[in-house]
Amino acid sequence: MSSTQHTPPPYYEDVSPGAGALPPRPWTPSSDAARLSLNGTWSFRLSPTATAEDDSFARPGYDARGWDELPVPGHWVLHGHGAPIYTNVLYPFPVDPPHVPAENPTGDHLRVFDLPGDWPEGGDAVLRFEGVESCARVWLNGEELGTFKGSRLPHEFEVGSLLEPSGNVLAVRVHQWSSGSYLEDQDQWWLPGIFREVTLEHRPEGALADYFVHASYDHTTGEGTLRIDADPGGRVTVPELGLDLATGESATVPVEPWTAETPRLYAARLTTVGESVSLHVGFRTVVVEDGLLKVNGRRVLFRGVNRHEFHPENGRAVDLATMRRDLVLMKQHNINAVRTSHYPPHPAFLGLCDELGLWVIDECDLETHGFGVLDWRNNPVDDDRWTPALLDRAERMVERDKNHPSIVMWSLGNECGTGRGLSAMADWIRERDPSRVIHYEGDMSCADTDVYSRMYAPHEEVDQIGRRTEAPWGDPELDAKRRALPFIQCEYAHAMGNGPGGLGEYQRLFEAHERCQGGFVWEWIDHGFTRRAPDGRFYHVYGGDFGEELHDGNFVCDGLVFPDRTPSPGLIEYKKVIEPVRIEGDGARGTVRITNGHDFADLSHLVFTWSYEAEGEAIGSGELAVPPLPPGESADLKLPAPPGTAEAGAETRWTVEARLAAPTAWAEAGHTVAWAQLPTTASGTGRARAHASGEAARSDGDRIVLGPGVFDAATGALTALGGLPVTEPPRLDIWRAPTDNDNGASWQPDERWGLIWRTFGLHRVRHRTDAVETTPDGALTVRTRVAPAAVDFGLETVYRWTADEDGRLSLAVSVTPLGEWTCPLPRLGLRLGLPAVLGEAEWFGGGPGEAYPDTRAAARVGRWALSVDELQTPYVRPQENGARIDVRWVRLTAPDGSGVRIEGEPAFWFTARRWTTEQLDAAEHTPDLEASNETVWVNLDHGQQGIGTQSCGPGVLDEHRLDVAPAEFSFTFSRLS
Repeated sequence: MSSTQHTPPPYYEDVSPGAGALPPRPWTPSSDAARLSLNGTWSFRLSPTATAEDDSFARPGYDARGWDELPVPGHWVLHGHGAPIYTNVLYPFPVDPPHVPAENPTGDHLRVFDLPGDWPEGGDAVLRFEGVESCARVWLNGEELGTFKGSRLPHEFEVGSLLEPSGNVLAVRVHQWSSGSYLEDQDQWWLPGIFREVTLEHRPEGALADYFVHASYDHTTGEGTLRIDADPGGRVTVPELGLDLATGESATVPVEPWTAETPRLYAARLTTVGESVSLHVGFRTVVVEDGLLKVNGRRVLFRGVNRHEFHPENGRAVDLATMRRDLVLMKQHNINAVRTSHYPPHPAFLGLCDELGLWVIDECDLETHGFGVLDWRNNPVDDDRWTPALLDRAERMVERDKNHPSIVMWSLGNECGTGRGLSAMADWIRERDPSRVIHYEGDMSCADTDVYSRMYAPHEEVDQIGRRTEAPWGDPELDAKRRALPFIQCEYAHAMGNGPGGLGEYQRLFEAHERCQGGFVWEWIDHGFTRRAPDGRFYHVYGGDFGEELHDGNFVCDGLVFPDRTPSPGLIEYKKVIEPVRIEGDGARGTVRITNGHDFADLSHLVFTWSYEAEGEAIGSGELAVPPLPPGESADLKLPAPPGTAEAGAETRWTVEARLAAPTAWAEAGHTVAWAQLPTTASGTGRARAHASGEAARSDGDRIVLGPGVFDAATGALTALGGLPVTEPPRLDIWRAPTDNDNGASWQPDERWGLIWRTFGLHRVRHRTDAVETTPDGALTVRTRVAPAAVDFGLETVYRWTADEDGRLSLAVSVTPLGEWTCPLPRLGLRLGLPAVLGEAEWFGGGPGEAYPDTRAAARVGRWALSVDELQTPYVRPQENGARIDVRWVRLTAPDGSGVRIEGEPAFWFTARRWTTEQLDAAEHTPDLEASNETVWVNLDHGQQGIGTQSCGPGVLDEHRLDVAPAEFSFTFSRLS
């Protein structure tokens, strides 16, 4: 007889979380126990497989002088060793759990260190790793300490008996792929390495092994109850509250509660016989009650964002200053909540959330999305062999982060399907920490969760959910449970490229339905790595730019800030949409209503100002006395009499702003929190008219002359205006370089207009001139047909040119659809080319940034001035951008002040670029756009299609579609000398 012997899998392929690590404990940034940072420059060697090298490098005396050097924290693929890989869903290796490819890049890291001279004697010491991707094996002074997986979670090893005063050899072998990789299929770059800190920590006799801060708040009495459990026991002091307690002992005292709006923290100290640590205690209570998520007795509304850890040069090795910068930007843009997608962040980030004030969903380092395309076959979360690894991840998250008041929800993970392992995690978390609620989006039954969470539910469905009339779930008991839960969108409004659109409509639903408690925009930052073009320009690259076998392109660039953390127009729009103060009113009557939309704070921290503007320029301003309204309350106020005297017929409006009265940790005094404009006269009517001709059109050889305009006699095309050459004559334009949201995603069930437009040929329309006529009233009329090849529909377009006595040239355009159109238009308006010297723009209309029909909330009417270069929005993948909305007039000028003024009737969208739409459409990265030395291309649009959020979410709402219909619009051109 023969027998088959099974060889145990190597440690990097077994399903266990590892071996040798200590039980998890809280992250303690402030302790009197000694610490030694082991960050810095390490010796590094990369091998192509997990078995290419033996472990002799871990022994003292090994000669590593021929090795490379690598910074720790860091990722070796960002320092010349291999390359990053970006996938959204698909695993970049064969799905054969728990096995990984033989081609398994393995980085050996070596660090020799001495103990400082004042390192304490006695006690023990632990070696702590905050984050290593994806599997590590560790030695100290030739002794193996153990192995671990769980990339974004801490692991510690006991090393006191191994330490020497000098010449300690720390060796770490890191494998890019392991069984743990199957649990870490998040939508992000695969970036192996030791990317968070490595620290040696002294553990004196009697040092803290664990402590748990319990700090609840009773909103009915205004009292907080504090109890800190600790192992070993000790004493707790809170000087500001006069507390001196034994650990495990409770005390109830009047306190100011912690909230994201009022992040009140009390300094405390926990002391045992061997260690003293300083703490920041925030009192708050989180419950689901009456179908609502409540903190301190009040419903909260999440104005949130998802945040991956990312730096455009360092990957997930994010420093403290960058973390603070992220949070300061969030607070400055009215964001009050963060979901730590899709893993626990660096622990210091949570301390900053405590300090600055943000609600946090802390999410476990768990995603198995790639099994979804396999109908979830062999999904680890439904395989009992993997449950210890799942529980280890849940425990390490909770034990590390449990003492942060900012965390109001634990999330089991992201996009893992369903399974017994998730239930085991939920059961463990609920038993360990019943003071918070549990979140998980991937299970529609909500069997393990305390909130009903969805991704990208369209507006109509959110409305149904808010009314609790959503479609039933199969199990009546679970369906009843789900209907009784509060609802959040853990991801919505995909911020990829130009957009997201539809934010305002979502926010109105969140505010209208008590059950709908807000959501988290996907996501915070574009994950574009910095690269330098041959001409020296810096730009950002994305999936596929590193030669990946599988990749998902620029889907990794879907943030509210660009990779360098410059706010995108999407962030400016989001700030406006989620303002915590609503300002409404009737400008003509001089009345304004102020409503406090905060959940906890009154308005005493704000000052309100007004300004009165005529033709976009302020002619008076002052302060507005607003009472310190409590949350949810409104006040109706009277504005002062309009100051000054506006010219007859001038367009006038009030602007009311809410600003910080005093500096905060995240903004200076005077920072604008909310604003509104209240027109007092009809707005946006423009000034252009089809003027009666001051002089008649006349033929001049192969030209037609009409006032300041010179036209080609054969085509009727304008070639000059008052001596200024027109490098591309104005003609109807219906094409825009499709946005990421125009193109949509492959899994979208609805129309993906960008693809449909291209299929119909809207990017290559032809213009046929049917007639060039001078009319008895002196006008020049040009009749054309505009249509793409291979179809039988088009647009009959008539241009009627007139001139007036003041030397202005006016154009009235009428557009009549021909045939059957089955799609909306990208845009409808004129495109023309002007000399490149006209590089400065000034306009009266919406600004200062870009806006489209469903991204226009942040566009403030005023007078603005930017260069043509500054008008561009540098999306990582170039696409339609830069349109200014509700423009009444625009001037394009040269440095000497000469140029063109254009007025519109009705108000129009204005865009100016140094490249054509076709060049913008063809570009893959910003250096692909070569500025013309001859022409500025100008779009004057009567209409634009909305943006939507179909790169992952719903498309353009019906009210923002640019459906094909008859249209008339006019422009007047004046030469500026």
